[in-house]
Amino acid sequence: MTNRLLAPDEPAPVSVGRFGRGKFFLACDHAGRRIPAKLGRLGVPESELVRHIAWDIGIWGTSVRIARALDAFLIGQPYSRLVIDNNRPLTSPTLIPEISESTPIPGNVGLSEADRAQRIAEVFTPYHDRIEAEIIARKPALFVAMHSFTDVYKGVARPWHAGVLFNRDVGISRILLDLLRAEPGLVVGENEPYAVSDTSDYSAPVHAERRGLPYLELEIRQDLIATPEGEAEWAERFTRLLPEAWRRFSGETA
Repeated sequence: MTNRLLAPDEPAPVSVGRFGRGKFFLACDHAGRRIPAKLGRLGVPESELVRHIAWDIGIWGTSVRIARALDAFLIGQPYSRLVIDNNRPLTSPTLIPEISESTPIPGNVGLSEADRAQRIAEVFTPYHDRIEAEIIARKPALFVAMHSFTDVYKGVARPWHAGVLFNRDVGISRILLDLLRAEPGLVVGENEPYAVSDTSDYSAPVHAERRGLPYLELEIRQDLIATPEGEAEWAERFTRLLPEAWRRFSGETA
C-alpha cells in the first residue's frame, strides 16, 4: 500500500480525547496541525504552520478540560486544515485551500482528482464516519462544535472574546449568548466572527441539524487560550455555562 497518504507509523485521522458518557458530545475539527510526511510541509514555511491557518490554537486543550469536567465524549482531527478542512462540505472551494488568509499553499495547487480523493478517503471520511458512529451509539443530548479564531485577520483586530454560531437552530445558542454576555468583561459575537451555513460548514449542519440534534458551535479567540492558564480559565467558564444553558433549554439537569 505504498500509494497511501498516511504512513503506517503516522497517527490515525481521529483523536478521541475522552470516552465520556455524559449528555454532551464535543468535536474539534481543527484540533491539530500535523501534515502527512508524504506531503512535506505543503510548501509552507514552519513559521506559518504554527499560525491559525493550520489549526485552531488552544481548542483541543480547552476541550479536554471541559470533557473531563462534564464527562463528555470528545473527538478531534489531528491533521491540519491545510491538508483538508474537516468543517467544509466536499464541494466547497476551501475544502483544500490553495491560499489561506494571505498565505499561498503550493502543495495544494493543481491537485489531481486522485489526490483530492485520497485526502478525503484517508482524513476527512474516517473522522466523520467515527463521529456518526459515536453519535448513533451514544445518543448525546447536545452536539458542541469547538473552534478558536485568530485575534487579527488580514491586519484587522477582532474585538470579540468568543462567538456563538448557528444556522437554522437558534434555541440553545441564544440561551448561551445571554449567559456569556452576563459574564463580566466579555465581548461576545452572535454569528461573529463567522456564521454557520450549509455551504460553509459541515459538522454542525450534517451531524446535528440534519438529525434534529440540538447543537452549539463555539468560537474562542485563540490568544485567550494559547496558554494552559487560558485554557483552564475558558474551560472553567464553559464547564459552568454549558450545563446551565442545557438546563434552561431542556428543563433537565446536565
